[in-house]
Amino acid sequence: MADKRDYYEVLGVEKSADDAAIKAAYRKLAKKYHPDVNPGDKDAEAKFKEASEAYAVLSDAEKRRQYDQYGHAAFEGGMGGQGGFDFNGMDFGDIFGDLFGDLFGGGRRGGARSNGPMKGANLRTSVRMKFEEAVFGCTKEIELTVKENCKTCNGSGAKPGSSVDTCTKCGGKGKVVYSTQSFFGVMQNVQTCPDCNGTGKVIRDKCPDCHGSGYIPMRKKYAVEFPAGVDNGQCKRMQGLGEPGQNGGPRGDVLVEAVVDRHPIFQREDRDLYSTVPISFAVAALGGEIMIDTVDGKPVVYEVKPGTATDTRVRLRGKGVPSLRDPKNRGDHYVLLTVQVPTKMSAKAKDLLKQFDAECGDTLGAADRYRAEHTDDGDGTDPKKKKKKGLFG
Repeated sequence: MADKRDYYEVLGVEKSADDAAIKAAYRKLAKKYHPDVNPGDKDAEAKFKEASEAYAVLSDAEKRRQYDQYGHAAFEGGMGGQGGFDFNGMDFGDIFGDLFGDLFGGGRRGGARSNGPMKGANLRTSVRMKFEEAVFGCTKEIELTVKENCKTCNGSGAKPGSSVDTCTKCGGKGKVVYSTQSFFGVMQNVQTCPDCNGTGKVIRDKCPDCHGSGYIPMRKKYAVEFPAGVDNGQCKRMQGLGEPGQNGGPRGDVLVEAVVDRHPIFQREDRDLYSTVPISFAVAALGGEIMIDTVDGKPVVYEVKPGTATDTRVRLRGKGVPSLRDPKNRGDHYVLLTVQVPTKMSAKAKDLLKQFDAECGDTLGAADRYRAEHTDDGDGTDPKKKKKKGLFG
């Protein structure tokens, strides 16, 4: 057994791996190296056998316990008191059937699956809406190409006066079993019948209008109601408007995706809204009332406190986006106040601002005061008027 690799190494898992991790690792390797996927590849066949042997041991609690205690020697027949383990006697059909179903086929004793009713495929489309429409809900019209029952054949697909026959290849089951020879023996693969495409029925004389499909494509318009609070990328499901089902199964659904336009003022994050409102220096310094635009379309009056700094954030409770579950429950609106600095001023305004500055500490003259206070360096001479001396004085 010295030439055998460690089973954990073969599957690429740690010794502490649980059953799910071991199963997932083996599934990946088995799909990659299965002989049916790599016909004639001896190296892939050897790796598949090696991975299957490792999984056969590590997936069994008792065999894994023996292997952890004695290694490969546990299955030579002389260790552990269990009489060894014969790998060739493993039922790989059960293993493959459990892991892969119809991919390896026939391993489970249930045989081919019954050709029962199947739901039709879903269709997807999208519709564009304004920001406010998404916030408060709206109704949009969409146009779809849907398959309706052919009136000529009543949905049978057969030419009037002809019949629909049971498929002779699959016997009406919709599935056929193919047997392949591998080093494990004969393996069975269950596939969709190519003659009837899984329907179990064969139409000899097809309807001239629907060409045997049983359906006629038609353009139809539908009104789609989006609830208040729908967000960009969310879908409204319209049941029963998708592709027709098979063998009497129900139709699929239509998923309509909301594509919401951007807003020039508001940004949305879940149920909260964000915006920026500029305020004048006078309002920021003295305080006062300002008007804040809201998504409702009506501005609200907000009292700015005196001495408000720029980038102050205020909160308008209940002015955000309604909840999808309860439209009365709305998020909040957060507003960032930014102080505007005037860029164009009249001469009178400039004089008044200078007077204001003089009353508030004369910040405009701070540099002049500093220079005046530091002109004398101690010898009574202005540093600006001093002559530079040479290297030797």
